[in-house]
Amino acid sequence: MNISIIKIGGNVIDFPEKLDEFLFLFSRFPGKKILVHGGGVMASKFGENLGVMPQMVDGRRITDKDTLDIVTMVYAGLINKQIVAKLQGLKQNALGMTGADGNLIRSTKRPVKTIDYGFVGDIKEVNVDLISYLVSEDIIPVVSAITHDKKGQLLNTNADSIASEMATALAKKHDVKLYFCFNKSGVLIDEKNDNSIVPLINEDIYAELRKEEVIHSGMIPKLDNAFAALHKGVNHVWIGKAENLLLAAKGKLSGTTIEKHRFDIF
Repeated sequence: MNISIIKIGGNVIDFPEKLDEFLFLFSRFPGKKILVHGGGVMASKFGENLGVMPQMVDGRRITDKDTLDIVTMVYAGLINKQIVAKLQGLKQNALGMTGADGNLIRSTKRPVKTIDYGFVGDIKEVNVDLISYLVSEDIIPVVSAITHDKKGQLLNTNADSIASEMATALAKKHDVKLYFCFNKSGVLIDEKNDNSIVPLINEDIYAELRKEEVIHSGMIPKLDNAFAALHKGVNHVWIGKAENLLLAAKGKLSGTTIEKHRFDIF
């Protein structure tokens, strides 16, 4: 079975018109598909309104108890159900889920090393049989960035990591493509210039761009997860602007395609 996993970020979710446009494109996306979403921008705003200021390290959120409550309400509640309702309105049979639902994604609380990330989950297991069954029945899982430890504790988990780990788990049985959609045209040389796109990137190029601090913050975990997925059997990884999703599905040049190895220039 061919399955596409499409991840959408908070910079699109936060704007109703952009979200509606994306979900329309998603509804036209061919084949079996899964939608994974974050919502960090909206969660940060809700937290600030409640006096809980966001703390970020290399694009990853530090999650204390109050922050966990906020991201659970925003990701698993408000955003997830809005997306599901809108997809149902587009005649897409969507099912909203967290990692706790059906034991979809089991994580463990990240151990404290140099940084204490709090209630952040590192993924240990994906319920491949459940997700495969849902997709085979033409049900579209809409997965929020909340997992659980199977001991009663919810955990905030990076949505890029969820998309990547779900893709690699499914790749053991299926042909899987992974798409990261956000508000930029792709990986950029100059983040202020949307035309400075890097159309193809491999690990050598990534290492050099990161060394030069061209790539930083939230793009780091996104690319780390992209390369991890490729090394574990995922067929294709793409990063780009949400409105270019259908172009990417048709194989037309748009966004940034991620490759493991050095490119053949001949």
